Amino acid sequence: MRAFVVSAPGVAGVAEVPDPVAGPGQVVVDVERVGVCGTDVELFTGEMAYLHQGHASYPLRPGHEWCGVVSAAGDGVDPGWLGRRVTGDTMLGCGRCHRCRSGRQHVCADRYEIGVRGGWPGALAEQLAVPVTSLHALPATVSRTAGAMVEPGGNALRAVEAAVAAPGRRILIWGPGTIGLLAARFALARGAEVHVVGQRGQDLGLARELGVTGAWTPPTLPALPYDAVVDATNAAEVPAVALDLVEPGGRVVYIGLAGSPSLVDTRELALRDVTAVGILGASPALRATIELYASGGVDPEPLVAATVGLDEVAGVLAGRRPAGPRPKVHVDPRI
Repeated sequence: MRAFVVSAPGVAGVAEVPDPVAGPGQVVVDVERVGVCGTDVELFTGEMAYLHQGHASYPLRPGHEWCGVVSAAGDGVDPGWLGRRVTGDTMLGCGRCHRCRSGRQHVCADRYEIGVRGGWPGALAEQLAVPVTSLHALPATVSRTAGAMVEPGGNALRAVEAAVAAPGRRILIWGPGTIGLLAARFALARGAEVHVVGQRGQDLGLARELGVTGAWTPPTLPALPYDAVVDATNAAEVPAVALDLVEPGGRVVYIGLAGSPSLVDTRELALRDVTAVGILGASPALRATIELYASGGVDPEPLVAATVGLDEVAGVLAGRRPAGPRPKVHVDPRI
């Protein structure tokens, strides 16, 4: 089959690789859509921390935001999965440790992350093999585009839940990328007043289209009491700024990851009674995200700029992407 392979920093392309085989407890999925993520960019450039920590190495096959149709099932798998439209969890825990047994496989010390960690091949390919236990069925009302937005949506939903978005609460989201704008959509759906901050005015047009109360650059951000601040950036200075902006007794949610350490004064956390929450992965919120997409409560499709083929992925990772404010590029491996 055809798959996108990164062989060294900045060196990547489409290659012929062996077809995946469904082992015991596994299925093979015919991939229909894959989202290109900031993590994929860092794997392509060589900046991803896992590459320097020994959790990932070249050559690698990225892609962890996906949907498709089950085409083969291994031993021990209910044949009822065959032909079903699915997406799946990125985080594959060992299944044996205390974290996995308590439902926290996404922080298992020995986990695989599909297309990211441990060498598990990703979804930027015509087919993908995954454990059946990681699958989530997609209803007919969830399109292919929305199906490949479940994984980033789960991350965003967890951030919004940590921010306790609700009517009467003012939520500030720093970063108008995919996660930030999905978080804005989820927070709006919960009745919160939502503000978004971006570095450039032209990045904020889509946030306004999505119905946020205010879309601001940092110099224009009004001095309002924010009940929660969500950092959805990769800027090392934003975590401290988020703490400065949140109301005493409020919550700061850290879902973005910078390339260098972010310094936060924990005395401020304690003296202002602020709760800080870190978010890693979508796992606990995948099912709820699918339900919200299926019901029409949240529509992720306006965030997608274009759908391209495997041959165009290297260019997208190198920064050659469609113009405009929509942050997400999807890939159809079949074209």
